[in-house]
Amino acid sequence: MSAARHCDPDFATTLQHGLQVLHCFTVAEPALGNKELSERTGLSKATISRLTYTLAARGLVVFDAHLRRYRLGSTALTIGYPLMASLRIRQVARARMKQLADEVGGSVSLGMRDRTRMVYVETCRGHDLSAWRPDIGAAVPMLPTAMGRSWLAQAPQALREEVLVQIEALEPGQRRVYEADLVQAQRDLERKGFCISRGAWRSDVQAVGVPILVPQDGETLVFNCGVLTSRLAPRQLELRIGPRLVELARNVESDMGSAP
Repeated sequence: MSAARHCDPDFATTLQHGLQVLHCFTVAEPALGNKELSERTGLSKATISRLTYTLAARGLVVFDAHLRRYRLGSTALTIGYPLMASLRIRQVARARMKQLADEVGGSVSLGMRDRTRMVYVETCRGHDLSAWRPDIGAAVPMLPTAMGRSWLAQAPQALREEVLVQIEALEPGQRRVYEADLVQAQRDLERKGFCISRGAWRSDVQAVGVPILVPQDGETLVFNCGVLTSRLAPRQLELRIGPRLVELARNVESDMGSAP
């Protein structure tokens, strides 16, 4: 992360810094001290101390006295609840998602874009593998995943280019690495209605993605279905799972249109 100042005088830099701190916490690193937060954000230790004090006062982080580090607080969870509750498609799609997940022995998820990544807003598992458990709120990269490729493939050219430029700024060289995959994703979406990722993000998982054709509250959401490679029959992804996910997406769109 960078602590560089924004060129827009209306931009609230202090707020940006506070959000930078919150974004430092991950599943892999749920507890961080001021020193780690300073290193990750590029902000001074004095600034970090003021930010963590304020965030703790508002309940967004809590101090773990045993670890001498901060964790996200429950208030951070409540901020996202209104968004999740307003996504009616989650309730409409859940039963169909679970049915397909059980049918293929994989995971079926629904996601939306968060700048340069995709975030799961609903997920159903048809397996009991503890090593692979997609969950609500988890973020995945766009370029190597079926969900991300599907979003990029359906996006208008100007918006797609804008997102790709942002990705390249964060991860130089990644666009070139996946350029051929993105071209293929656009072809697959046009011809088949779904995009594919064969172990590009997780080497043991293959997945297909299908975008929702009708935006939800102005956002394009994407379904994906991932299955362990060891559990896939030859061409099952293209001949069975992809078409079934397209069917699921079209049925959910129809359900959304008819639901009260």
